[in-house]
Amino acid sequence: MTEPLEKRLEKAMAELHAAQEAVARTERELRSASFSVLSSDRAVRATAGPQGELTGIEFLENKYRDMSPQELAASVLEAAGAARLKMNRHVMKAMAPFAEPSSDVPELKGFELDWERIFGPEVLREDDQDTERGPATPAWRDALGDEGED
Repeated sequence: MTEPLEKRLEKAMAELHAAQEAVARTERELRSASFSVLSSDRAVRATAGPQGELTGIEFLENKYRDMSPQELAASVLEAAGAARLKMNRHVMKAMAPFAEPSSDVPELKGFELDWERIFGPEVLREDDQDTERGPATPAWRDALGDEGED
């Protein structure tokens, strides 16, 4: 026998209130989140804030003094982009449960978010930031060509 409508409505309201509280907690956590990433040459540390904005740049161990402007710019862009990507992935993981269908209320089907459209295609690619670094010379350094050398 199916559950009475009143009971199902009560469950749905309880789930809605729980979801609202969870969203509020997640929003508070996200407002204070930030991620810092070192460039592959370890010359720059960039920090991205809760909306992916650049909130800090550090030039480490005076390495910038021996870098060409192109090399320094590439290091800054690499670290800033990686910090922003980490923040985007953090937001995606934190918000994903709110889009899932309800296990208690089958009528609440959930909804699909287009994370690629929101954050760009790189957010869905394999996260290799936490694994060992790739080749000794990063691809962005190759792109500098002769301009990056003194």
